[in-house]
Amino acid sequence: MIRKEDLKKIIRDQHEFLAPDRNYVIRKKFQEIDITLPQAMIIMGVRRCGKSTFLRQLIRKENVSCFLSFEDLRLSGFEMADFEKLEEAFQEEFGNKEIYCFDEIQNIVGWEIFIREKLDREKRIVLTGSSARLLSRDLGTHLSGRHLDYEMFPFTFPEFIDFTMKQASVDAFMEYFTEGGFPEYLHNRKREYLQNLLSDILIRDIAVRYGIRNVKVLKEMAVYLLSNIGKPFSYNTLRHIFDLGATSTVIEYISFFEEAYLLFTVQRFDYSLKKQKNNAKKIYAIDNGLAIANSLSFSADQGRMLENLVFITLRRLHQEIYYYRVKKECDFVIRERGSIIALIQVCYQLTSDNKEREIEGLAEAMRFFGLKEGLILTLNEEDNLKIEDKTICIKPVWKWLVGISV
Repeated sequence: MIRKEDLKKIIRDQHEFLAPDRNYVIRKKFQEIDITLPQAMIIMGVRRCGKSTFLRQLIRKENVSCFLSFEDLRLSGFEMADFEKLEEAFQEEFGNKEIYCFDEIQNIVGWEIFIREKLDREKRIVLTGSSARLLSRDLGTHLSGRHLDYEMFPFTFPEFIDFTMKQASVDAFMEYFTEGGFPEYLHNRKREYLQNLLSDILIRDIAVRYGIRNVKVLKEMAVYLLSNIGKPFSYNTLRHIFDLGATSTVIEYISFFEEAYLLFTVQRFDYSLKKQKNNAKKIYAIDNGLAIANSLSFSADQGRMLENLVFITLRRLHQEIYYYRVKKECDFVIRERGSIIALIQVCYQLTSDNKEREIEGLAEAMRFFGLKEGLILTLNEEDNLKIEDKTICIKPVWKWLVGISV
């Protein structure tokens, strides 16, 4: 339980903190959000990717007053019964408002009932959080069909350009390639910020939330995976590496990494769902800068980090992403509504040693899926190739990033 006067003080403190104090980059994707719709707006994403800044922008645009972040340690004793006092505190502080914004509200047991009641009263709701479970299990029972889901990631390359006030070029891209897109890190450029961020994600968004006691192994596995971006792995191999008693523990840990938007797994494509499930998976990270700052490797593999950056861009746009491997390999297979729509190969630089392998891997996948066009993304090469009746476009990643809408 928590006193109403304490709630009012916390509300005032947080509202003052959320007042706009900088000229922030407008996140292009979120300009499409229509706060007047009757559904709850759910904004999910990795910690520190810009969700609070989005709320700052919303507060300025929509004159929002009713905001509360449940990350505040002073709210550790908040219970379901306290929502009534929260409503009274909002009204006493700001009057009868139409828009309510909450951050990490899923930390409170029974929160969905309160939100449903507000929707029934035609209030407008915006929820932000750092766990993908908010998008699925918790909402399915009480808010089915009454919420619109959005995912937020660190800056895209065009947003990075706006933020740093640079011109789109290969030099600017190389900075984005190594530094990543976490807004606060780009202000201070201190690597320890990204190391502390990883620790916060692992402790606050995973260990505390899911009651994990073996935090040491959780951290070691996260760092190991961040050091092996783009490489195949198996649950059983990880079980042996970390001396865990059951493969199910590995599966659970990796699912937690994905729910916190820290890491993502990509399956090898197969028309047999059973084979697809059992095939080795690849791992990718939410952000190049975060991966590099926390990697065990002294020097990051540029080819794999370029592949990681391409994956994160694709993940903003598509839910079904696979890799292809039969005789040769193609990095990304994109499927939408049951159809393969794009094949993408990533290579930092095409050389005499790798050109045939990269082109043949893509061409084999094009023949397998019956596609006439394929794409090879490199650092700064541009060309068009004809193979049989098929066209392969070779394009610099930075130009590709500027040209797509995410």
